[in-house]
Amino acid sequence: MKQIHQEQIGKAVSAVKEIEEIANFYFVGCGGSMAFMKPAAYIFDCEINIPASVYNSGEFNTRLPYGLGSNSVVITCSHSGTTPETVEATKLAREKGAITISLTNEEGSPLWEAAEYPIHYDWGPGTDASDLNKGLLFGLVFHLLNNVAPNEKYNKGIKALDSLDSVIQKTKDSFSARVKDWGKSLKREELIYTMGSGASEGECYSFSICLLMEMQWIHSSYIHSGEYFHGPFEVTDFDVPFILVKGLGRTRSLDERGYNFCTKFSDKVYLIDAEEFDMEGIDQEVQEYYTPLLVGSVLRILADSLAYERGHSLSARRYMWQMEY
Repeated sequence: MKQIHQEQIGKAVSAVKEIEEIANFYFVGCGGSMAFMKPAAYIFDCEINIPASVYNSGEFNTRLPYGLGSNSVVITCSHSGTTPETVEATKLAREKGAITISLTNEEGSPLWEAAEYPIHYDWGPGTDASDLNKGLLFGLVFHLLNNVAPNEKYNKGIKALDSLDSVIQKTKDSFSARVKDWGKSLKREELIYTMGSGASEGECYSFSICLLMEMQWIHSSYIHSGEYFHGPFEVTDFDVPFILVKGLGRTRSLDERGYNFCTKFSDKVYLIDAEEFDMEGIDQEVQEYYTPLLVGSVLRILADSLAYERGHSLSARRYMWQMEY
């Protein structure tokens, strides 16, 4: 991770450390920026007794959580730094006295100016994964945890960032041939479901609403593995495609149960099993938490494969950025 990014994280963490008693953490964003923060809230929920919630920015603004105040920490994200709802959420939180930390690719953007502690992340080919949005977020998360409740485990979480780039590349390499075949198989599907749980829930959700619906105009829905048996499993049939993620750790049994049932009745189940990942350099104690970053790397190259097979660029939009909405 670049020194400048470490310094920005350090300033934010130092400010949080000054809060006498932290009441809550709020993770706020829209679309993919909201989804990618879901693992952060999951980690906090598993590790400390301070409540952590994930909000869509628009709902955060209209609901205005009762607990939001000077003992709150609000972490927002917008890639462009211009998402109106997220800028407003940051301003509202700051007005309420909360510590506001914002991640964005654009220094000097409205979000950058709205936040008390802005953190920049890099973007584009060749960028080390520790300097991308997810790497920066995980660096922030484990540094915050280590200050709130010091533990050697969190140092292991920080150390894992040194290996993140190589681990992601190995994951992409090991799945590259497979996802090319999946892209060919899925290219004419009009609807694709994604299913997962736990730390990987956000990646499955993001793949469904962003990569499939937004970028490929394919009808899709994300299904939580535990919720699958409480309604959604009735749509399972031999010709219904499911992309299913088996994570590591606490909720893996939910994913396995969903997979075992789904494969009985659907001939189109595409499995991403985290047990296949080579996570050398990431300590076993934090591998569950780093799983979504690797799941996301596989889903991204699957989206690239779909885009190629369908002749539909991932950058194509009908409405987004094309008009007022």
